[in-house]
Amino acid sequence: MSGTASATAARPYGVKLVCRTWEQPRSSYYASRGGQGPQLHLTPPGKRGPKTALADAELLELIRADLAASPFQGEGRRKVWARLRVRDGIKVGRRRVLRLMRENHLLSPHRGRRGHPNLHQGEIITQAPNLMWGTDGARVFTVEEGWGWLFVAVDHWNAECMGWHVCKQGSRFAALEPISQGLMATVGAVTADAGRGLALRMDHGSQYLSDHFQNQLKHWGITPSFAFIEQPQTNGVAERFIRTIKEQVIYGRVFQNLQEVREAVRRLVDTYNREWRVEKNGFKSPWQTRAQWLAQHSIAKAA
Repeated sequence: MSGTASATAARPYGVKLVCRTWEQPRSSYYASRGGQGPQLHLTPPGKRGPKTALADAELLELIRADLAASPFQGEGRRKVWARLRVRDGIKVGRRRVLRLMRENHLLSPHRGRRGHPNLHQGEIITQAPNLMWGTDGARVFTVEEGWGWLFVAVDHWNAECMGWHVCKQGSRFAALEPISQGLMATVGAVTADAGRGLALRMDHGSQYLSDHFQNQLKHWGITPSFAFIEQPQTNGVAERFIRTIKEQVIYGRVFQNLQEVREAVRRLVDTYNREWRVEKNGFKSPWQTRAQWLAQHSIAKAA
């Protein structure tokens, strides 16, 4: 069209002018031509910026040689790029080094945890009371005293809270308090071997790994049972009870001090043990389940 002269004006008019006059889009005109006309062969654009003197194959050989000469294992692309540019004076981009190392599987293979994880494939519910307790801690914020700690001990058999403790410092001594309360409630003493036959499930927190905590468990005769790394369900009974406390009395409430936290947790624990319906207990409360079990075993012993 742009090469055809008008019969009236004896002058050519371009496609843009004609389409604007006819109020038609130029795309419709080009589409109607069906791809006919002169074809433009455009070369694909190359990479922008300065051109490097090294081809990918040459740079890859330098990367392999640098990794082989390094005295360390598991180094990533940043160290390789730094040595090539700073030490060897080879101007190369970080992304190019990353691309070549990724394409050729030269990136550090040890970014994640080594070995095979321990998977939780068993059960943590016991068939009788006082065979395994779970313990855990959580932090609670107050307006006047800042962050405080809450520690609990829960029986894996009936999900009963055996003890709890609210304090300012989440130390190894504070973490032992719920266990001590549970022993006093079940056997009436915290003397040597008072917890013989009991296992305590816990995570790898610093309080539980301390020598004092472990030695005290040994004095009581309690067997430590650590949860698997990155498998919180192996300590799921205590974790679930902590969640229940947070949902019932912590979330959505502003505590002025730790005494208010103690009062709220005390009321909840008493109501929980007496009235909280647990599915694995046949929707009976923890205290109802324990009372029923004690009654059945007392009858069996009498018989």
